[in-house]
Amino acid sequence: MSEIDKIKEEIGWLKVVFGLLIVTDISLLGWIARNIFNIHVLHILATVIIIVLLTEWIIVINRRVYRKLDDLLCKFGDRINSVPSKLS
Repeated sequence: MSEIDKIKEEIGWLKVVFGLLIVTDISLLGWIARNIFNIHVLHILATVIIIVLLTEWIIVINRRVYRKLDDLLCKFGDRINSVPSKLS
């Protein structure tokens, strides 16, 4: 497997993790909005802390993906741009 394929595969896995974190984050936000008056304060506090941590991880993974894409273009930009487009 070439280096370009390894970078693409890593970006693919990061996209999966990114999507799972976003779904979990949104689900927790919905759960806390629906149950805010029916749950104990400690549950609210724990959920808010988890939401903050998930949001931080989402930002970190997003930055990592963009860094990988920049690396991919810097290292292999000539190969990527020379591939003929199927739309033409």
